[in-house]
Formats: sequence, structure tokens, C-alpha cells
Amino acid sequence: MSDILNGALSQLKKAARHTNVPDEVLEALNFPKEVLTARISVRMDNGLRRSFEAWRCRYDDTRGPTKGGIRFHPDANFEEVVTLAFWMTFKCAVVNLPYGGGKGAIRVDPGQLSRRELERLSRAYVHAFASMIGPDRDIPAPDVYTNAMIMGWMADEYSSLVGYPCPAVITGKPIPLGGSLGREDATARGGFYVLNNLLAEIGLEDCQRRAVVQGFGNAGAAIATMLHQDGWKVIAVSDTGGCVNDDSGLDPQKLKEAKKKHGSVTGYAKDANGKKIKVMQRDEMFALDCDLLVPAAMEDQISTDNADRIKASVIMELANGPVTSGADDILEKNGVIVIPDILANAGGVTVSYFEWVQNRQGFYWTEEEVQHKLRPIMERESGAVWRLAQKKGITLRTAAYVLGLERIAEAIQAHGTQNYFCP
Repeated sequence: MSDILNGALSQLKKAARHTNVPDEVLEALNFPKEVLTARISVRMDNGLRRSFEAWRCRYDDTRGPTKGGIRFHPDANFEEVVTLAFWMTFKCAVVNLPYGGGKGAIRVDPGQLSRRELERLSRAYVHAFASMIGPDRDIPAPDVYTNAMIMGWMADEYSSLVGYPCPAVITGKPIPLGGSLGREDATARGGFYVLNNLLAEIGLEDCQRRAVVQGFGNAGAAIATMLHQDGWKVIAVSDTGGCVNDDSGLDPQKLKEAKKKHGSVTGYAKDANGKKIKVMQRDEMFALDCDLLVPAAMEDQISTDNADRIKASVIMELANGPVTSGADDILEKNGVIVIPDILANAGGVTVSYFEWVQNRQGFYWTEEEVQHKLRPIMERESGAVWRLAQKKGITLRTAAYVLGLERIAEAIQAHGTQNYFCP
């Protein structure tokens, strides 16, 4: 079993120590319900065929159909997919959605494919997993290196297979194809609502409001913009090309323009018109003196190798699993508060749920209505996690897992457990 999957399951064990759930609940959650591995064969533009390894995992569907993204990444693997599906199971339970957790991936570098090849691969994925997905069974969504257009291709392919339009099979689609307004920045907006709801509790109400954002993709760029508009100084931002730092604050809009022009946020320094902007390695940003650190990139970015260097008083995880279990222990010892991913980035799956509901109803909401429905969910559940953490004297991460575990346990127990059948 891989380190990433071991780390995820260790959170389940830790949460279980603070609950009285039956052993059979833990037994059910220690293993995924269903995992399918496939080799997808695609005709390339040069006429040759290439095969790609792909996966789909339905971890647990006790609370409803499974839900989770599909990522295209050269380092994707079986254990990562299962771990991400496990996290999705708890994320949906933490924000009380009627879903279980799922995840999918193809091991591929999409940057090496033409647009035609990317479409063929996307459609071939649906063919390979058509028996597994469905609007009442397993509902995919975009993830790393996938986007709305890819989801549109996939929904179209599924609709062709079943013989009728079925937009509810996939979320994160383009708006004209049944996507939801407000989905694009939902992950960041949900985290922003959580942060503002807990400002006083986590000690950031009267801070200097200095933020560092690791990763400047969809979620990272959106949270940087929201923080900037709310009076925060975003003093450092990174992407795969490096990191830029300015203690007086960076302009997120100019960062977006620089990334588009130069291919990386480091281009911001080139367009600074004489202003001195520091360019540094991505890992160096973790040692910057700030109030809030937002990892919004990939898993395992904060580990035992760099956790001791972190000077932020609060970390808000917009990425999935950016802090390893070993780093968690160091951060707790150093008094760093971590707002966990299964709470902080749950705005994305919540608005995906809204999209699914709208598709099934055939009735669509304005962006303001979506945000109006998202905010109370994020505030209610972040408050519940905070109160549980205070009551039990545990971290926010453990409290989030306790809350999710108790909700999943309630659903499992509703079918009857040992105590019911053998009183």
C-alpha cells in the first residue's frame, strides 16, 4: 500500500478514536467498493495507435451515487485514484451532500496531445467506463489537466451510448451544455467563505493579512483574486515555472496577464516596470513570513522535509492532500492551524451537486443564486467542524473526519449492524 493511501487511512483510524462507530463501519471504509482499471487505445494523428492506462474508483456509495473528478496526468496511478476517492467520500459527507466518493484518471501528459487526440482520448475513457458511470451511479467532473470542454465531450459520448441527452452524468460542463454558473471559481469561493467564517476563531481577524498562494491554476488564481479584493496582500504566488514575491503585494490580474504572456507567473517580474520583484524557487515560498498559506497545487507539497520551515499561522488546503500525515504532526506541534482539504475545497463538489440538481430538474439558477446557496453550506459545516474540534480538543482535520465518519456511519447503521441483528 502506498504512502499516500496509508496516510489517508491513518486519518480514518485517528477519527475513529474519537467516535463510537461500529467496527463494521470502519471495515467498510478501509477498502474501496469498486475499482476498474482499463487500457484505452487511441488512434493518434500520425496514424499509430497508443494505449493509456486509466482508472475509475467508486469508494463508497452508502450516502448516494459516487462523485469525483477525472484527472489527466503523467504520474497518475492506482493508489492515487483510490486515495482521492476516499477523500471525496469524506468531503461529500462533511458538507452533507447525498453523495459517496469517486475518482478517475488517465496516465497521460495532455500537453503532448493534439486537440483531436485529446478529444479521442476523452471519448474513449467514457467507452471504457460506461458501465461504471451514470447520473444515478457515478458522476465524474473535471480535475487536474481536465476542463469544461473535456467534460462536454464525455457527456456527449455518454449520451450517444445511451441514446438520449444525459447532461446529469457529468458536472463541470460548458454552460451551453448544461453547466452551472458559478462552477468555475466554486472551489476557491467555498474556501473563501470558510476562511471568513472562521477568521476570529483561527486568529486572523486582526492580522496583517499577508497571504502566500502555491499554485496559480483555476483555484489558486481565483483565491488570490478574492483575497486581494478583500484587502489581503498576496505577497507570493507560484506555478510550475517558479515563484514571485513582493512584500508590498502582488496584483492577481497582472499575474494572470503575465502567465498568459510568458507561460509562468515569473513573467510578472519581467513586466514590473522597474519595480523590484523577487523570483525564487517554488519550495522557498514556504519559508516566507505570512499569515495565511494556501496550497492550491498537487498532493504532498508540504512534507516532513519542509514543514518546520513554515512561518504561516494558518494553512488553508485548496488542493487535495497537499500536507502529508507526517507534516501534519509537525505543524500541530508548531501551533500552525490547518483548514483541511475535505472542508476548505468542498465548494467545488457542492456546486457540482448544484449542477447535477439543475440538470435533473431542467431548471437553471443565476450565478448569484448559486453563491447564495453555497455560502450557508460552507459556513454551517465549517462552524460544525470548529465546534467539534474545540469540544474534543482535536485538530480541524481530525474534527472534519470525525464529522464525516459519523454521517457515513449513520447511513451504514440505517441498514442494520451487528447490534441490530444480534442484540
